[in-house]
Amino acid sequence: MSSAPLRMAFMGSPDFSVPALHALHAAGHDIRAVYTQPPKPAGRGQQETPCPVHRAALALGLTVRTPARLKRDAAEHEAFAALDLDVAVVAAYGLILPPAMLDAPRRGCLNIHASLLPRWRGAAPIHAAILHGDGESGVTIMRMEEGLDTGPMLLKGVVPLTARSTTAELHDALSAMGAELILRALDEAPPEVPQPDEGSTYAPKLTKADGLLDWAQPAAALDARVRAMNPWPGAYFPHGGEALRVLAAEPASGQGVAGEVLPGPGLTVACGTGALRLLRLQRPGRGAMDAGAFLRGFALPTGTLLG
Repeated sequence: MSSAPLRMAFMGSPDFSVPALHALHAAGHDIRAVYTQPPKPAGRGQQETPCPVHRAALALGLTVRTPARLKRDAAEHEAFAALDLDVAVVAAYGLILPPAMLDAPRRGCLNIHASLLPRWRGAAPIHAAILHGDGESGVTIMRMEEGLDTGPMLLKGVVPLTARSTTAELHDALSAMGAELILRALDEAPPEVPQPDEGSTYAPKLTKADGLLDWAQPAAALDARVRAMNPWPGAYFPHGGEALRVLAAEPASGQGVAGEVLPGPGLTVACGTGALRLLRLQRPGRGAMDAGAFLRGFALPTGTLLG
């Protein structure tokens, strides 16, 4: 921990951000306010539900603020400045901070970004690293400025990736790493290193459409998409009027027309190059099943062309 507790705001929303909030609180920092996305309708009853950081902050007895927007909200800017902060820590908050807020804390706003900047700036860096077959990922602690993830870097931590890594696994590893690195950054105040312009890439926000499996693609690319879209937005293909989710798969030997169910044990589908063995699937409104159990209730005979 730093020699004296820092007056700070924490700004985050999803599960990824919760370990950092807990770590900062446990280290004794003076968290004056926690900013999160407003509660949103969820579940069958569509009840207003606080996000994970909101729930965690309330459990810790912290003040929570949930502005719907920040850019032109002068009253929110003034309220933020009135907190008299040493620093703000931002982790997947979901709103863009205007200059009035970026400049208010004495040590600025530090972001826990889930990539090795300048690679994968943007909203979905964890998914992008898996989808594009990167050999490593990590966390960068950076001081925020007006550009999108372009600010100077303070610390980095690296996580090696394998050919079987999934977004879910990488998410959890980077979440824990981010909590550790932000404590170090606050304690050590390392020198800032400008980001290079070369090597920057952008990871846009995902939609459900990004999970669609196009069988004309190579099997290796589809395998990466299944692993990248786990658990959200989920990889899927349409068939029989349903969107069938693929929760796990692996490249396999075999060839045929793209989308053709190939002979042999399990469920293997021909791709543009090679084939993909589907290991675990799920129908809408049903539980997840391994391929054998799935095929007993949803026939996909050899030669079937999948959508």
